[in-house]
Amino acid sequence: MKDFDYYVNLDYEIKLRKLSDDEGSGWFAQISLLPGCMSDGETIEECLANLEDAKRGWIETCIELGRPVPEPGKTTSDFSGQLRVRMPKSLHQALSEKAKEENVSLNQFILYQLSRGIGYKG
Repeated sequence: MKDFDYYVNLDYEIKLRKLSDDEGSGWFAQISLLPGCMSDGETIEECLANLEDAKRGWIETCIELGRPVPEPGKTTSDFSGQLRVRMPKSLHQALSEKAKEENVSLNQFILYQLSRGIGYKG
């Protein structure tokens, strides 16, 4: 049975970054897989300790409310690679025209632009 200890001991990916002076300095960390699970601290160690507390609280709340707790390790096989997007007709037209200029399909042009937008090196 998957209980609190099971989830707390999973290897969640942590994103860590240094805060600018405008942001208050120190460090910021988050677990993207657990929306809203984030913390900060003056040092990396303090930041990560605070994030561990936040993770424990996040998981505990999910369990108490009967909500599913996301688990790390999802692979690309969990995704179909297909997506349906609605957009204004004017945007559709602009994208189509740009794809024609590049001599590629609309699908390939959009895929390329989305990849560039998130820095995907694929």
